[in-house]
Amino acid sequence: MRLPIAVSLLFAASLTALADPAPPAARAEINALLTKLQTSACEFSRNGSWYGADQARSHLQTKLNYLEDRNAVQTAEQFIDLAASGSSMSGKPYLVRCGASAPVESKVWLTTELKALRASGKAAAGK
Repeated sequence: MRLPIAVSLLFAASLTALADPAPPAARAEINALLTKLQTSACEFSRNGSWYGADQARSHLQTKLNYLEDRNAVQTAEQFIDLAASGSSMSGKPYLVRCGASAPVESKVWLTTELKALRASGKAAAGK
């Protein structure tokens, strides 16, 4: 009875060990996006409440850590889709509001920032 359980556990452990963490270039892009959000004067809405940029980064970092522990993020786009677009509790999209501008969905804001980072070459350099 114990042998099948032990074999199952070893198999599961080997699958986890085979999964690759996010490549360094993707991690640099994600870090650059989080830094861009944190250093912006923008506010971040989740589940109907607005938060400052520091709190937004902290929240998204927690979600990223959870996904990384499960080897679920390989690209910046996956981070945006899986962690930074909406609430896993309510299903509502996150919003970003910068100054007097109308709020936009965080997926749109982050994707725009990712394109700008890639165009500037700053994400690859980890700046």
